Amino acid sequence: MAANSAGCGFTTPLISQKLPTLRNDVRRSFELSAAKNTSFRRRICGCLSVSKQRNGEKFEEWRRKFDSKENSNRRVRSQALPSLPFTSPPTRFHSKPRCTPRNSGPQSRDTPPKRDTGIANEKDWGIDLLNENVNEAGINEDGSTWYREGGVELGENGYRCRWTRMGGQSEDGSSEWKEMWWEKSDWTGYKELGVEKSGKNAEGDSWWETWQEVLHQDEWSNIARIERSAQKQAKSGTENAGWYEKWWEKYDAKGWTEKGAHKYGRLNEQSWWEKWGEHYDGRGSVLKWTDKWAETELGTKWGDKWEEKFFAGIGARQGETWHVSPNGERWSRTWGEEHFGNGYVYYKVLLINVLWTVVTSICAEIALYKYSVFSKVHKYGKSTTGENWDIVVDEGTYYEAEPHYGWADVVGDSSQLLSIKPLDRPPGVFPLPPPPPSPPTIDDISDLPPSL
Repeated sequence: MAANSAGCGFTTPLISQKLPTLRNDVRRSFELSAAKNTSFRRRICGCLSVSKQRNGEKFEEWRRKFDSKENSNRRVRSQALPSLPFTSPPTRFHSKPRCTPRNSGPQSRDTPPKRDTGIANEKDWGIDLLNENVNEAGINEDGSTWYREGGVELGENGYRCRWTRMGGQSEDGSSEWKEMWWEKSDWTGYKELGVEKSGKNAEGDSWWETWQEVLHQDEWSNIARIERSAQKQAKSGTENAGWYEKWWEKYDAKGWTEKGAHKYGRLNEQSWWEKWGEHYDGRGSVLKWTDKWAETELGTKWGDKWEEKFFAGIGARQGETWHVSPNGERWSRTWGEEHFGNGYVYYKVLLINVLWTVVTSICAEIALYKYSVFSKVHKYGKSTTGENWDIVVDEGTYYEAEPHYGWADVVGDSSQLLSIKPLDRPPGVFPLPPPPPSPPTIDDISDLPPSL
């Protein structure tokens, strides 16, 4: 995200007003430092950088250069350039900060998403909704335009949606950015915080990103649940390259947790996919899985996948690594482990926080760090090249019985979501039950990559 005008480090438009005072201050500082023959460094307006000076001659030379630039007007044009999504020369993608006068339009937020960064916390977005209906637009000093608008939508069952929409584009229209924030609530206790942004630059690179955080009650158990999700997409304008990611996390107050991601990428003649998931039932049962594969336009394909299921030290792991050549020849190696849990069990715990109070006793919050079992393990496998093994060994079994980031963590990171205030409900009016969950969409069940 681009910084605002007060924080970006450039205040050049004010130099003509403050220059005499600044020049005198700088001259006095240099004369004093030259007398003491010490090295120093001073930064002026975030734009002029002065190296260490060690004698009066260098000071005079620098002062003459500074005087010659007294009436110069240096402005910085913004360019919405994303970080390179694939391994290509990094010099092609640079991003410059935008500086516009204070109290003008919204600052350019034309930074693209980054790969493999998961789901951001709400504080990283800096969502600040307007408190009233706003519809305004303007032109910056560099010729770029901007707009900002906001409003409130009301509906049945106490539904309210506050939203803010903003955007802008360069003078020639080659670069553009858009962003929308919203918060939703109703009388059922439903709360939602969200962001959607998109942009493009002069090189033809484009991107899109959305983020959501939801609080609601499970319709069957009435247990509070928080769900977070993010989708990100970027496409190169100069080569056949692009990527897409979909992330989701679900938590409830009983410890049930689900996490997962779907990823797709392409760079010229090569494409790749990745899917993974984690499921914790809150009572000690764990399921994890990963599936990765790739292919080239020549017909070469390869991949790797694995899965594990555990409960109370008993469980199994299995997986496969495979490769297909352009002529269709296939190689694979499959493997598996059976953990019987018939040994002794020990727990390792991590003391997360100990809270001392004056009136009450000590309160300690302890989280299960890992679960290990020493028992018999059956290992087996084979490959298409004749490999084969089937053995039983004594060894430790390790798996995480609880997620490293759970209900307590997500509640602590969702203060803005939890602080959303719904409309006041009139006496005698009761909220209608939420609609039944919608069936899965094609995006949820398809292995096809998104259109890039």
